Amino acid sequence: MSYETIETENAGGVARIWLNRPDLRNAMNDTLIGELTAAFAQAIDDDAVRAIVLGGRGSAFCAGGDLNWMKRAREMSPEEAFEDSRRLARLFRTIHESPKPVVARVHGPAFAGAMGLVAACDIAIGSPGAKFCLSEVKLGLIPAMISPFVIARIGEPQARRWFLTAEVFDAERAARIGMLHDVHPAEELDAAIDALLANLLQAGPSALREAKRLIRDVTGRPVDDALTDETARRIAAVRASAEGQEGIAAFFEKRKPSWATGRETQ
Repeated sequence: MSYETIETENAGGVARIWLNRPDLRNAMNDTLIGELTAAFAQAIDDDAVRAIVLGGRGSAFCAGGDLNWMKRAREMSPEEAFEDSRRLARLFRTIHESPKPVVARVHGPAFAGAMGLVAACDIAIGSPGAKFCLSEVKLGLIPAMISPFVIARIGEPQARRWFLTAEVFDAERAARIGMLHDVHPAEELDAAIDALLANLLQAGPSALREAKRLIRDVTGRPVDDALTDETARRIAAVRASAEGQEGIAAFFEKRKPSWATGRETQ
């Protein structure tokens, strides 16, 4: 499928999705939002895809909202504005709820809604040139649709600062507060992501899906009898599954399981 604002590459079990408006620093508009949602849905539905990487062409990951798109939004009716916002919210949920691991490759600015893209991914790896800003309040707006994902990533105390001040912060700070998992020199960024992908490709596809669901379902719940019983049932079901049986057999037989590809884990 051809796209106007993004590029996709599928190889070795990995779908790489690139924001591709480098002259506009990959700013988001309605076309990019629709194409990005479609590309993620396609990667999720493709059985050959085991992991997804989201990155940006040019000098920026994503500079936030496209100015022309924002101008058009001023002329929308309340109903049109609501539907426009829902399409963006649907994109964040599609990324966040992907049953396959999603890795954000962050270089250069990741401002406003772009922070939602990063936070919706499972893992975020950046270079020292990455910069972040929740700039909405300076425009008299709020980071509403990205708030569930950003707050889950950095926590309420950090959100209270960055949502309110609209300060720009760097990759080092982003790593300290949890927006980025790791920071690598720009020339080593892709190698670091490839090493991470090599580990993901050793994991059982169903196990990855169930691990993601486990995180969503367990987070924030009290450790009581109900939760203990639920987690016991889950591991029992996974252990008895065909994938679980193959993984255990491969371990004892000192071989790779049937799904493993690429390098051995380090």
